[in-house]
Amino acid sequence: MKRKQVNEEEEGEEEDEEEEGSSETQAGRIQLDFEFFDPNPDIDFIALKRLIAQLFQADADLLHPHELAGLILSQPLVGTTVKTDGRESDPYAFLTVLNMHVHKVRISLTEYILSKSASDPPFHNMLLNILASNASSHLGFVFSERLVNMPVQVVPHMYRMLADEIQWACDDGEPYHFSHLLVLSRTYTPSDEEAEAESTSYQQQKRRKGTPSPSNAGGVFTFHHEDQCLQQLASYSLNYSLSKSLPREKESFGLEQGGRMMLLSMDQLPQLVSNLATTFPQPSP
Repeated sequence: MKRKQVNEEEEGEEEDEEEEGSSETQAGRIQLDFEFFDPNPDIDFIALKRLIAQLFQADADLLHPHELAGLILSQPLVGTTVKTDGRESDPYAFLTVLNMHVHKVRISLTEYILSKSASDPPFHNMLLNILASNASSHLGFVFSERLVNMPVQVVPHMYRMLADEIQWACDDGEPYHFSHLLVLSRTYTPSDEEAEAESTSYQQQKRRKGTPSPSNAGGVFTFHHEDQCLQQLASYSLNYSLSKSLPREKESFGLEQGGRMMLLSMDQLPQLVSNLATTFPQPSP
């Protein structure tokens, strides 16, 4: 399969931005040079396990992060890592896709997905049909996670590269012919007081260029701003509770965390790439 190439013009524009802001912060922001690489099995394993644990939160042990990280890194020419200090440094963000019909380690992940979708019968039945052993179509599980403070503006590049790599893999006869993509994300439900404070904070920040609106439904917020673009194109979307998290008491601190799964037709991927680029453009110099 073809190794991805970062567009030189985009890369040059980013470098120009870094040079202008590399010696000092601008408007309180630190300028960083983000680089995009293929997954590196020799370097990325531990950092990837941490990102898997972050994505699945209290339920991470149910998904066997060690095995899942090894599986993801076994296909190093599909997927993208984002780093700041060269290929040998740890990734701060990761995006890839797994064929749920091909990989044997998928069993625990399949069981988890089906258990969480059971509360939405139409969604659940759709997944059952797609995941059936005799199904003519295949499901791609999109693994997407990044460190909390990573800017959402890296996401459009990652999805664009993923779309290209899936096409290249199909051209090479690799098993990446998907009918649907399933994306899992992290959510949280604030208390009334916390929700009011968050809304006030957003109102204070919304004049800033490029500040995304909070993605929330029914009082459930997402850690990933790109979820709003995914939900707009999703055939099904479902918020779910974690299996191993303890109920939050009224006086306790911290967020009540959960998950969200979104199912998109593979035909929607080009539109998703376009919408992400429009919604989260690169910041102006």
